[in-house]
Amino acid sequence: DGTALYIAVVVSFLFEIYGFELSLAQYAIILFTATLAAVGTAAVPSASLVLMAIVIGAVNNTIPSFAPDKDPLPLHAIGIILGVDRLLDMCRTCVNVWGDSVGAKIITRLAPDD
Repeated sequence: DGTALYIAVVVSFLFEIYGFELSLAQYAIILFTATLAAVGTAAVPSASLVLMAIVIGAVNNTIPSFAPDKDPLPLHAIGIILGVDRLLDMCRTCVNVWGDSVGAKIITRLAPDD
């Protein structure tokens, strides 16, 4: 799913911009929560921005144990990617809707409703 990949890359990018050195466990949290969040994503413009807040929140919960001297990543950091998000969102939405359509067609061929 393009949305899961996009969210994982952008959240990792935002943490890098703010000077966080993420551990392997934190990257696993990013991948896991991005995948779970993207499963239920509707084809709504900029829905991934809300999902990014969920993933950032999940990683921020681990900051005290991995980097006790750092403050969590502020949610307003998402504003850094707002300029390109809309264009990328249109591309991801098209690909995701097409993929869902192909999946539905395959299931219809395998198990027809006749």
